[in-house]
Amino acid sequence: MSDKLTHSDIEDIMALVESSSFDQLNLEMGDMKLSLRRSGASDAAPIAATVPSPVAAPSPTAVAPTTTPPVSAPSDGATNVNSEMLGTFYHAPKPGEAPFVSVGSTVTSDTVIGIIEVMKLMTSVTAGIDGTVTQIIAPDGELVEHGQVLIRVKQS
Repeated sequence: MSDKLTHSDIEDIMALVESSSFDQLNLEMGDMKLSLRRSGASDAAPIAATVPSPVAAPSPTAVAPTTTPPVSAPSDGATNVNSEMLGTFYHAPKPGEAPFVSVGSTVTSDTVIGIIEVMKLMTSVTAGIDGTVTQIIAPDGELVEHGQVLIRVKQS
């Protein structure tokens, strides 16, 4: 790897900082030094950060490949659609927009029922079965754990 950064490398690093929770980044490579700071970041406490190897970073609004969560059938005939990962569950694509599904919505196995955010990466969650949504269990904007029930679907 060269000790010289190109304009493209610097833009990629800036995108990484922008999509992260860091307010400041100091990078030293040989005799080259690069310091980046978000506007409004304070000088009160220095922040130590490790720099990941140069890879394309997803933008904050990137949507990862869709996952099909595991499903289980409770005794009332409805099927639980469970979370496949730990993260923040959102009912809608953006705040203020209509939810992906609501009680009474007809879904197919590939219908997106919500999004789980993990470290600024959004992952679409699909129903995994065909049917009608009978209950939405997971609250919007709340942390869900792996295996936690998100919604219930009565299979058609």
